[in-house]
Amino acid sequence: MKGRDVTRFVVAACVALAAAMSAAAAANTRLTLGMALEPPHLDPTAGAAAAIDEVVYANVFEGLTRIDRHGAVRPALARGWSVSGDGLTYTFVLHQGVRFHDGTRLDADDVVFSLERAMAADSTNAQKGLFEPIERVRAIDPLTVEVTLKRPAGDFLFGLGWGDAVIVARESSATNASEPVGTGPFRFARWVRAERVELVRNDDYWGAPVALESATFKFISDPAAAVPALLAGDVDGFANFPAPEALVRFRDDARFHVEIGTTEGETILAINNRRPPFDDVRVRRAIQHALDRQEIIDGAMFGLGTPIGSHFAPHHPAYVDLTGMYPHDREKAKALLAEAGLSGGFRATLELPPPTYARRGGEIVAAQLARVGIALELVPVEWAQWLDQVFKGADFDLTIVSHTEPFDIGIYAREDYYFGYRSAAFDATYKELSTTTDEARRARLLRLAQRLLAVDAASGYLFQLAKSGVWNARIEGLWENSPIQANDLTEVRWTD
Repeated sequence: MKGRDVTRFVVAACVALAAAMSAAAAANTRLTLGMALEPPHLDPTAGAAAAIDEVVYANVFEGLTRIDRHGAVRPALARGWSVSGDGLTYTFVLHQGVRFHDGTRLDADDVVFSLERAMAADSTNAQKGLFEPIERVRAIDPLTVEVTLKRPAGDFLFGLGWGDAVIVARESSATNASEPVGTGPFRFARWVRAERVELVRNDDYWGAPVALESATFKFISDPAAAVPALLAGDVDGFANFPAPEALVRFRDDARFHVEIGTTEGETILAINNRRPPFDDVRVRRAIQHALDRQEIIDGAMFGLGTPIGSHFAPHHPAYVDLTGMYPHDREKAKALLAEAGLSGGFRATLELPPPTYARRGGEIVAAQLARVGIALELVPVEWAQWLDQVFKGADFDLTIVSHTEPFDIGIYAREDYYFGYRSAAFDATYKELSTTTDEARRARLLRLAQRLLAVDAASGYLFQLAKSGVWNARIEGLWENSPIQANDLTEVRWTD
């Protein structure tokens, strides 16, 4: 090869190498995350499904405040706020220059609209209780909002950081379920039903730019399909891996990172307290004694999970370990059923939504209850049916579900909630808690609330759901824990 030809060859090779490196760099600005569940829609202000927030929270939609990876309240659309001495008036100052993805400018009127919409009598917000303390919302000027409360609320700023409290525009609020328009660092691009949701970077974002050019959430409902999807590179990771039995396969593979963290997911055997014979506390207590939590954790979750005895996360400072209140004792369970006039046992149904913890856990729970005379018919249901029949219609005997909303013990004070628990003592305790800002007093009230639920056996408390993540080892920035329902991609990037 002549000198000139060699030069041309080297130049061509360098150009090809540069092009390849450029292509590789471009590829590393795209992320595909697997999810076990497809959201029913994409409006976090109008639905209870965790999968909604797992796609859009902090990515597409933002609130006045936000919850960070450590569970702390941070500024979001509000760059700051002040609170009056009596704890009743919050004044929020908005960031300047924020625009929704359709180009409309965000101002104080959008905040007033969003909060009043959530508070309204006909609101479809799944967490209306977050807004109940609000007396009035008004715009002081285009960038200042004043919120007046009926009474002090110690967790008000935390509640404003939930997905249910994101700020939406009046112009697009009616179509957010299918074409979400927010203010976040990613814009909605496309939803291929039963397959994926695609987001693209919002280059006009008001805040710090994100590293990813695009993000795709790919829905893989079969846990057995999660492993080959990762190995083949069809997805780059699962923030919540649905096949715990396969984690060891990825721990031994340097191409992947495995992260076991915490969640706010109290996994419960929800009991319809309105329906006989479950309206008898002796029956509910018999169920508690029949349950073997560790067997459920080992059999359904391959050891991943922490036993709980009430509706509270073990990592919270105010947690009380009440797992010893109902030790696994079949004879005690049978004796309680006999006291309730059910010495011959009874039959009931157990509705099981799609997640692994429910389907696998349900089989174990059914076997445990059968040993004390409670015969369960297992009824697998899809999420849409579960939300409509069980959550909205309260048409069920028993069901297994993980309540992943943060700090949600207050659901037991909701008169219309699906499991129908009613207790004047609990209601009074929670009412006092909701108006208390002193942290030591709040901790005492939280401990009392946990004990009341356990004594009443309001639900069958099983375990705190672990967060099992598996993703490409070159990805950084995904959350290790889940203090809120989210797959926050704002800090995610590929490393070289």
